[in-house]
Amino acid sequence: MPPRTLVKISPNVDAEGALVVSCFPSVGMVSSIVAHFLIDKLELEFVGGIRDARLPSLCLVQDGAPLPPIRVYAGSPECSMGDCDKLILLMSELQVPDNLTFDIVEAMFEWSKTSKVAAGVLIDAFARKGLSGGPNSETEPMVEYDDTENIDVLGVGATEHMREVIEKMGIPLLESGVMKGMSAAMLAEGRRRGLDLLAILVEADPRFPDARAAAKLIEHLNVLLPSIELDNEPLLEEAERLESQLKAMMEHQLMPSESPKELPPNSMLYG
Repeated sequence: MPPRTLVKISPNVDAEGALVVSCFPSVGMVSSIVAHFLIDKLELEFVGGIRDARLPSLCLVQDGAPLPPIRVYAGSPECSMGDCDKLILLMSELQVPDNLTFDIVEAMFEWSKTSKVAAGVLIDAFARKGLSGGPNSETEPMVEYDDTENIDVLGVGATEHMREVIEKMGIPLLESGVMKGMSAAMLAEGRRRGLDLLAILVEADPRFPDARAAAKLIEHLNVLLPSIELDNEPLLEEAERLESQLKAMMEHQLMPSESPKELPPNSMLYG
């Protein structure tokens, strides 16, 4: 008997009418930054995860506690999409292997059908024009778009209703491109099933964690969660800190004679 993908969520979670936000690995770690931001600001609780014997045998340790590589959080903020007043967050830092993508998406959608969730939002990103070199470059979306001086945001809707929602959010629809990975699989299967799914993709720098791009995406999530009014200032401050640290690191790379101890304290890319 082949391995089965199981969605294991606490029976105390009432997901009926919930808005599901999906955050799988993306360009510039945007989805991960957004996920951790939502968990913190909306006080979401860990409620379960996805199990499959074919997934790597690893766990994330946070505050001394182990967590599965694909995990689920839940909370009750209000949202503007219908009557949903519950939020389910699905996230992972793990790049899901291609041979598992369909099984995981199938299991998630069967759970969402049984749980009667209302709609889904997929968080993703695409590389800024002229930049490449991210750790997941082979699975990054390839998008054709009109580049601007500002951070560009694009949307994809699995149904006509969700494409209308995207336009009401002031987000241009992606006209041409190729998406890959979990977001792509969920959108395609969502359209086949007629599910209300939309994806928000933000332009990001693939070379390092892009907190500024994540902050831009948070602005648009505020349209879906107006009663929360997520403050993106902490992410903008984080972006400025990242930029100063990267600049310092680059300067020291140009001056190899200097000792590493002269780098700024707590120098790191993100955290």
